[in-house]
Amino acid sequence: MKKTRIWLGVGIAFVVLVGAVTGTGWYLAHRLDRQVRTVDVFAGLEERPEAAGEAAGALNILLLGTDGRTGGKATTGSEATASWTPGEQRADTMMLLHLSADRRSASVVSIPRDSWVRIPGHGKAKVNAAFSQGGPKLSVQTVEKLTGVRIDHVAWVDWAGFEEIGDLLGGVEVYIPETVHDSARHRTWTKGTHLLSGEEALLYVRQRYGLPGGDLDRVKRQQYVLRSILRGLRQSVDPKNPKKAYDLLDIITRHLTVDSGFSGGDLRSLALDLARMPSSDLTFFTAPVAGLGKEGAQSVVRLDKREGRRLWAAMREDDMDAWLAENPELVTGGTVS
Repeated sequence: MKKTRIWLGVGIAFVVLVGAVTGTGWYLAHRLDRQVRTVDVFAGLEERPEAAGEAAGALNILLLGTDGRTGGKATTGSEATASWTPGEQRADTMMLLHLSADRRSASVVSIPRDSWVRIPGHGKAKVNAAFSQGGPKLSVQTVEKLTGVRIDHVAWVDWAGFEEIGDLLGGVEVYIPETVHDSARHRTWTKGTHLLSGEEALLYVRQRYGLPGGDLDRVKRQQYVLRSILRGLRQSVDPKNPKKAYDLLDIITRHLTVDSGFSGGDLRSLALDLARMPSSDLTFFTAPVAGLGKEGAQSVVRLDKREGRRLWAAMREDDMDAWLAENPELVTGGTVS
């Protein structure tokens, strides 16, 4: 059964947590070199946005969740690029992680997969078509054209790794505020707290039928489950149990691909930065949406261009705290539909 590939970024976030554990830093570097796939994403990209002067220390990472499995031996550089085939994968989840220059806060902005945007060289289409048509390079071009924000790094993961993570953590805890029925999968989710297996968590984040906001609520579920997994990782990674950290890191590195410029040292620096950051300073929200619509037979999400310009300007200028203070209603709360 086909499953939604959800999480872009858990890989990076998990590396953050494990890298902070005493005694695992050496293993992190070793495993990253051996097992994380790398692809030359940025070579040849032209007319890219410039980083705003006062935001030069900020970091923007494009996080993608794809429907292809990795596995087998790791590939790097041109070999990994050659292994990607147009039309065989889609990025059904797309998030932009922004870390402030002072590393005191971070924002994770979801761009709904059905957002109707211009794909460079391909005309208008849903944003998830960029990965299908041109891989991570075209995804970067598309997001940079949409936002005017310069992407520093890219990371993408496939769904299989997070099913394994959920199981290794002993389940993913979610709270469902009202009983809902998924007519597409004939599954009823009852009101209350649930501890979901990895497979169940994937079913939970797939649902859109029966949710008040449809696909937009599905995006919120993705953010909610990601936050729940991060909480589980913080509770599970114990310096006294290096075997657990080893097993979790092994899963992540087998299912994680990054741009070739994202070195082990960069990941360790990111790990230290995020490990010191209180969880309350990591904010999840969705790019402003004007409404839903149709393009031919396709159901699409229409982004709010005016509010989007304000958001992306705040990100370019590293002024996200001020933007969030003006738009608190967009922040994903502690419970979702």
